[in-house]
Amino acid sequence: MPYTLRPDQGYDIDVESTRYLESHPDTGDRWTLNFGPQHPATHTTLRLVLELDGERVARCTPHIGYLHSGFEKLGEALDYNQYVTIVSRMNYLSPIANDICWHHAVETLFGIEITPRCKVLRTILAELARIQDHLLCIGAAALDLGAITGFLYGFNPREKIYDIMDFVSGQRYHPDWTRVGGAMQDLPDQGTFQRMVKAFCHEDCLPAIKDIETLVNRNRIFMDRTRGIGVLTRQEAIAWSISGPLARSAGVARDLRKDAPYLCYADNWDGQGAPAVRFQVPVCQDGDVYARFLVRIEEIKQSVRIIDQLIDTIPAGPLNAFTDSKMVKPPKGEVYGSIEGLIQHFELIMSNRGWKPPVAEAYGCQETANGELGYFIVSDGGPRPWRVRTRPPSFINYQVMAKLTEGHMLADIVGILGSLNIVAAELDR
Repeated sequence: MPYTLRPDQGYDIDVESTRYLESHPDTGDRWTLNFGPQHPATHTTLRLVLELDGERVARCTPHIGYLHSGFEKLGEALDYNQYVTIVSRMNYLSPIANDICWHHAVETLFGIEITPRCKVLRTILAELARIQDHLLCIGAAALDLGAITGFLYGFNPREKIYDIMDFVSGQRYHPDWTRVGGAMQDLPDQGTFQRMVKAFCHEDCLPAIKDIETLVNRNRIFMDRTRGIGVLTRQEAIAWSISGPLARSAGVARDLRKDAPYLCYADNWDGQGAPAVRFQVPVCQDGDVYARFLVRIEEIKQSVRIIDQLIDTIPAGPLNAFTDSKMVKPPKGEVYGSIEGLIQHFELIMSNRGWKPPVAEAYGCQETANGELGYFIVSDGGPRPWRVRTRPPSFINYQVMAKLTEGHMLADIVGILGSLNIVAAELDR
């Protein structure tokens, strides 16, 4: 169930900011300032064109990123496994979450049910990705406002997540681990994986979160720079289709893990009546920069809670759904030891026939660190998608930047932008 953070600690927002534009018409004294794309507080290649009246922001015009990735068009030229190398680069803060969501959408199109072992491993890695993304956001929030120690507290544990991803997939930065119906390989050693994840959660992550909270939660400078700044109301969040921590900090108690459950968040996830993992959805009502910071802190704690419920109960059995579908890569033993496996491998990898999906449309979405990430696939029955459309949370959330900044001081831009946690690779189409 959702629970509310700081229910009795409301405060007045900056009334002067909300009334500034109404009482200060343009007299010709305004000047234009470029904030980015090369700016130490943008964290990425995006640009804000600010029209300033003194140090007040009279108008903010956001420009999306300059990466020119063309990731949606690339989906038409790559097959359903190859495209995972593209989606992991859309959000380089937590790439494994994009991999899992992409193949969730593909499996929805194909009608493939993944194995219980695959569900558990994907859920654990998805929650590690959420922690990975949030640690950067809250650490950078402290850094941008002058507390470099908070940045170090957040970044040191993130290195341990990279170690885990490297152990699982062989790659630190872009795992590209998932495949249609499963993954590229099983765990090299399950016991080592379990020990690494437990050590990260309880020896690195939670102590770091406690240190960050001790450093900034009651720090007068940090609170003055974040409370009442960049306020987004519940009605505005719904109207703008905002999702993730940005929406939940404004009172929108929506989380796809609860509202449209998948993987281990759904009931009966192991086929034997096991209940869904238990966790709470933190919600705040203030909708400001400080509220977004608090929501992300609490979500990290809930992610650790989810991982703790799963890490000692990883089911045995196959990782890939090979026996259930001819659209899943066979294990190497089947390729080398049976004619059926060899033929299936040949058709998927070496021939032009490849996958034979239905002529249909499918949408698969998951709750990632920044909100609802979704992939809409149009299939014409060929081995590659006819069309791929991405619903990236940063692209949707970025549209409120102008609304949140206008009327605030120039110095507030840094805190507001950091609280949105924009990833430029999700912006440029």
